[in-house]
Amino acid sequence: MRISPEAKATFLTATTSLLLSSSYQYVRPAVAFVVVPTSSSPAARFVVASTSTSASSSIDRRRPYSSLAAFVHPNTVVSHGGRINGVVHRSRTTIGGVIMSPTASTCTPSSSATTNTASPLSLRGGGTALYSGGGVATEETKVANSAPPPPPREIYRTDYAPLPFVVKNVRMNFDIRDGKTIVESELTIVPNVGVNVGDLILDGEADALTLLSISLDGIDLIEGIDYAIDGDALTLYSKTLLLPGDGASGGGDAGRKLKTRVEIVPETNTQLSGLYKSGKMYCTQCEAMGFRRITYYPDRPDNMAIFDSVRIEADADLYPVLLGNGNKVDGGTVGGSEGKRHYATWSDPFPKPSYLFCIVAGNLGSVSSSYTTRPSGRVVHLEVFSEPENVSKLDHALTSLKKSMMWDEDTYGLEYDLDVYNIVAVSDFNMGAMENKGLNVFNTALTLADPKSATDSDYERIESVVGHEYFHNWTGNRVTCRDWFQLTLKEGLTVYRDQEFSGDMMNSHAVKRIEDVNALRARQFPEDAGPMSHPIRPESYISMDNFYTSTVYSKGAEVIRMYRTLLGKDGFRKGMDLYFKRHDGSAVTCDDFLSAMADANNADLAQFGLWYSTSGTPTVKYVTKYDESAKTFYLTLSQESNSAKPLHIPVAVGLLDKVSGEEVVPTKVLELKEKEQTFEFSGLDGDVLPSVLRGFSAPVKLVGSSVDEENDWAFLAANDSDGFNRWESGQKLYTSLIFQTMRGVQSESKTMEHVCNAFQRTLTLDTDDYSIQAYGLILPTESSMAEELDVVDPVSLHKARGDVKKLIARKFHSSIRAKYDELTSAMKSNGDEIKLDATSIGQRRLRNVLLDYLCSLKETAEEREAASKLAKNQFQTSCGMTDRYAALSCLVSMEGEQSVVDRRDEALQNFYHDAQGDALVIDKWFTVQAMADLPDALEKVKALVKHPDFTLTNPNRCRSLISVFSGNAAHFHADGGEGYKFLGEIIAKTDKLNPQLSSRIGGALIRWKRYSNERGSLMKMELQKLAEMKPISNDLFEVVSRGLK
Repeated sequence: MRISPEAKATFLTATTSLLLSSSYQYVRPAVAFVVVPTSSSPAARFVVASTSTSASSSIDRRRPYSSLAAFVHPNTVVSHGGRINGVVHRSRTTIGGVIMSPTASTCTPSSSATTNTASPLSLRGGGTALYSGGGVATEETKVANSAPPPPPREIYRTDYAPLPFVVKNVRMNFDIRDGKTIVESELTIVPNVGVNVGDLILDGEADALTLLSISLDGIDLIEGIDYAIDGDALTLYSKTLLLPGDGASGGGDAGRKLKTRVEIVPETNTQLSGLYKSGKMYCTQCEAMGFRRITYYPDRPDNMAIFDSVRIEADADLYPVLLGNGNKVDGGTVGGSEGKRHYATWSDPFPKPSYLFCIVAGNLGSVSSSYTTRPSGRVVHLEVFSEPENVSKLDHALTSLKKSMMWDEDTYGLEYDLDVYNIVAVSDFNMGAMENKGLNVFNTALTLADPKSATDSDYERIESVVGHEYFHNWTGNRVTCRDWFQLTLKEGLTVYRDQEFSGDMMNSHAVKRIEDVNALRARQFPEDAGPMSHPIRPESYISMDNFYTSTVYSKGAEVIRMYRTLLGKDGFRKGMDLYFKRHDGSAVTCDDFLSAMADANNADLAQFGLWYSTSGTPTVKYVTKYDESAKTFYLTLSQESNSAKPLHIPVAVGLLDKVSGEEVVPTKVLELKEKEQTFEFSGLDGDVLPSVLRGFSAPVKLVGSSVDEENDWAFLAANDSDGFNRWESGQKLYTSLIFQTMRGVQSESKTMEHVCNAFQRTLTLDTDDYSIQAYGLILPTESSMAEELDVVDPVSLHKARGDVKKLIARKFHSSIRAKYDELTSAMKSNGDEIKLDATSIGQRRLRNVLLDYLCSLKETAEEREAASKLAKNQFQTSCGMTDRYAALSCLVSMEGEQSVVDRRDEALQNFYHDAQGDALVIDKWFTVQAMADLPDALEKVKALVKHPDFTLTNPNRCRSLISVFSGNAAHFHADGGEGYKFLGEIIAKTDKLNPQLSSRIGGALIRWKRYSNERGSLMKMELQKLAEMKPISNDLFEVVSRGLK
């Protein structure tokens, strides 16, 4: 290796990293070193010889090193622990060594001085900086902090390579003190058998970590010699891990012990990733890449290590509860602290990736119980924690956990495997919940519930999410992803499992299916059609946080459901059993799951695997023909998708007699595997009408070719035995009428007649399933209908939907009011008790749908008076949040006479007053106003941003107002683009605090091509402003740059 004469063996090294600010001052270098090459070979070893006897004694100056990474020469990028990424420019005379100090707000040269001083410079955090260099620092020596950062790097699925070394065991110590936390880690590192030896990269975010010390097997390591830190990566050189005399195994079976000591500041961590402080509680969020904000580690899911010991130390009075993964093995008072500090040690016997790591420290209350697993009889202690004032709202989460454990045993034979299962509710949380092994962390919005603060939908979501996180214990924790491109392997599978669990719990799979498909069409279909479109297994990403998407989760669940549809209940269970048998304790791929399903059922699923790599929503078209002489019905199916080859699509079909409406052929799954296929049904005595895609058997758009399509929909809406398709046919009729209204077609059309017949039949349906009745009366959402339009006019679509609602409400007013009063009387018989059974929830759901219709009639003063009085009465007389919130939702969109406005404002004031001290109810107060249908909606939202209870630092609060308003299409997209400008300003502010949140909010602007030129250009303008913002997070950059393509 040859060293440039210009560089003159300039060498920089330090035993610890130097934390620097964004502006620096030159100070005098300390100790001079000379680097003497022992060979002319580029791979030669070097001997570091000190020219001073006062050099730090911690450095062994006789030890040979295999690399020299941190010498300084002209125009070389310097990177000290990721804290500086400037360019050192050559001085007029020589390049002398330079140390920079965060003591000044401007970068100015120090006074001229030679660089041969022998006294070492102590560094912040300990250690000594050792520099060489001859000559004098002059005014021409500069650090170019203004150099533009490189563009974010895109990572590709095909880039995957296994680690050359893996962490086998982990021991950690957290010393939590206000203002800083010291994290000590001991990693047992071993070679990855069968993988070529190479450098080991430990991830560590530069803006989060200050490295205080690093050692290997008790010997301090030297930056630039044993390791290098460049940006967010600490590279351990392979020859450091495999020194002569240690053996090629890197320390034998026991491995090498790497110890690091870092300082982090959870109190200033507004990203809510890694260890951060939420209120008075410390907690962690490590998925996907948060552990690298805690310590240096191979922060990727294929490194599954056993965390033998995690010791947490904190103030005993402020943080009496200390929780970690696994089982608690030790605890007590810290010696010498006079009882003021305490500790707890947790041990997790199961190997896990770093994203499942968790600790919590806080003053928490809890509810607890136990559960005995079957058939092993393990007694598991269950405990759900929250801040003390919220303990009364934890019972539902605890009950849901028990239901989940029992359901997983009954359905899949899967038992829990630890002695304890803890859940902690956290107010500041980017996600819904996190499945950390044995210690789940939940957003308070998905944990806390009582009838006065939570709606029925809140209760259902909590039960579903508790189930989801528990089910991850096997589908995600025991078997995890090899890399983040395989995320749907755990999330799609677990969403499917929680959907089936919820369907069983509510005793109505048809209702659950309607809810899930509604959500899929409202969120995932638009994603499939937009610039962020990606397969359920993405091919690349810049920020993985952007791919926790509806595609990966919800469409991924639909792919799992198709396995179940194709293989049957028993076949799917066999596949699951084989999957766990093969891969328990491993990090695997989507292909491994497909192989288990195929092998367990002796099935060829190779073509089905195309679903993992195909983006966009496929379209399935069907054509029918009946041959009376042959008594045969022909159903021709064809498909269109972004896949070059045909997909394997299960299409569930039933046949109804065209006259009687009776089902003559029950549901049969047709496997569409070609571009076009014709299926025959013989032995039929008369013509039939097909019910196609029953149960929404595949995530596709279905297009028929009947010349009398609306009559077919009306017939199916009246007669289909499949609950989902009966509802779906009604939705198609509603959509057709709304689109006709947009085009100015008279309301007295044939479509209107079909709609009225379907509405009346549903309204007078004699059933105990009030929820299915309610969903049958609700008009399609504007977002789902917009996906069927080439160019979207949100204002016109909103008006047309409102006009159709008013037409129906006026035509059936007396019947709607009678049913509303009937339900009100029935519910009064319960007194003040809020029941949470399916019947009671269904009654409330149906009554509130009817209230919404009644309150839509407000064209005259008389109608406005009647509607506002009805809504106010329900608001005042209801005991539970479900009915109060529904009434308030109607009231907030009322205007006109002063009496009407007074009722609206009084209800809002009362709701806010009652919500004091309850952050989740305050969130509802913001939300209900953000979705109000008023001419000055944007101005009201702008005023709410200035409300003392609003903050951008809390994701729940931000979403409750900003995200909800961006979904209030008619007002967000109002003429002039003021809504876009408002959102752009909020996104810019949020990105400086929480990039995950800003990128999510930014998604509202990226589909500008779907709108008129005027609207689209205004949306694009805001994206361009964001793209030019400096700095911009990788999360937001990815969303904005894709949106501008």
